[in-house]
Amino acid sequence: MKDLLFLSHRIPYPPEKGDKIRSWNMLRHLAAGHRVHLGCFHDDPADARHIDALKSVCASVLCLPLNRMRAKALSLTGLFSGLSLSQVYFRSRRLQQWVGTTMREKRVERIFVFGSAMAPYAMPYRNVRRVMDMVDVDSEKWRAYAASHAPPLAWLYALEGRRLLDLERVAAREFDWTLLVSAAETELFHRLAPESESRVIEVRNGVDTDYFDPSPPHPNPFPASALPIVFTGAMDYWPNVEAVEWFAREVMPLTENWAPAPDFWIVGANPTPAVRKLGQLPRVRVTGWVQDIRPYLAHAAAVVAPLHIAPGIQNKVLEAMAMAKPVIATAEAASGILEALNGEIMIAGSAAEFADGVKVALTEERRQLGRRARALIEARFRWRESWRALDRLLEESGSAGSAARALESGGSLGLAQPAAGE
Repeated sequence: MKDLLFLSHRIPYPPEKGDKIRSWNMLRHLAAGHRVHLGCFHDDPADARHIDALKSVCASVLCLPLNRMRAKALSLTGLFSGLSLSQVYFRSRRLQQWVGTTMREKRVERIFVFGSAMAPYAMPYRNVRRVMDMVDVDSEKWRAYAASHAPPLAWLYALEGRRLLDLERVAAREFDWTLLVSAAETELFHRLAPESESRVIEVRNGVDTDYFDPSPPHPNPFPASALPIVFTGAMDYWPNVEAVEWFAREVMPLTENWAPAPDFWIVGANPTPAVRKLGQLPRVRVTGWVQDIRPYLAHAAAVVAPLHIAPGIQNKVLEAMAMAKPVIATAEAASGILEALNGEIMIAGSAAEFADGVKVALTEERRQLGRRARALIEARFRWRESWRALDRLLEESGSAGSAARALESGGSLGLAQPAAGE
């Protein structure tokens, strides 16, 4: 087996939210054919208990604790250094030293970087194959944040968008291959970084269709009389918070006179105070963390994804479809799979359109919608297709960019400065 260095900005386990679902599936697959050396951070003390699970599949693991408040404060030094705040947030001298030691002692031949903020750790190693999974064009997400906030946050987010795009472009020129999660994200980055178009490709997310299977019985987590409309996701992530607040306050009042009237269930870990407050509204329920989301999907009348900022592919949408549920989503939430859709989910924009979609989902038509959704997942969104592409990119020769050329156009990548994640 060949040695492979896997660098991730966040511990890739447990696979309970978007980026960790993708990174865990990538890691697990690569560990089946490589001796994987994992370097990552964990910013939740509870995640430390999962390090042993990673050690069971990796040859070595360095998972450093990251204090969020300290990292945020130190990231502001990026304002004066010209670096992106994201890069400084995940900068660690200890991880940098571990990478150097691992590369030298293990004679690593492959580097897989998950997240553009981790790319600088791989920059010095020009003679090995390097693949970066950007997942989404994060710089565009910051630009969208800027458009959705008032100054001074709008100014800060806009600056971060510009600086992170600089890093993304430098890394894409430097690495053999850069991956993005959907055709829409890939086309966007082709426009933003045309100089690297030939080495930037789509490797889409998949779904474990054996795990997300509607056939086995699942215990019903809802009251017997409930008619549940479900949203799933990490509830400390701002786009999710904004989505459920909008749905609870704008869509749910339109359903109050229905007979029977549905309930809105917000299912996900770490609900913010604003999300918990929604539980005081009529027919809105907030669960917090749940051990298994499948029962909530299996017994949902419908699943909604009312996100207005939704880069890439939304795993919550794929998982609901795999569970044969009718899904009502914004065009933004479905953007990563729109090219594959032929009426398998309902697209809505306004509150009235969402209410109409929920009404359809509560009819007998929901079974047909659910069957079609499941069939699409089985045909187009299984992980095995992604693995074939990933294996090929790690093994085939690529036209890697010149490190010298990347640094000439992108400037210093700032690895030799004080560390945040120690």
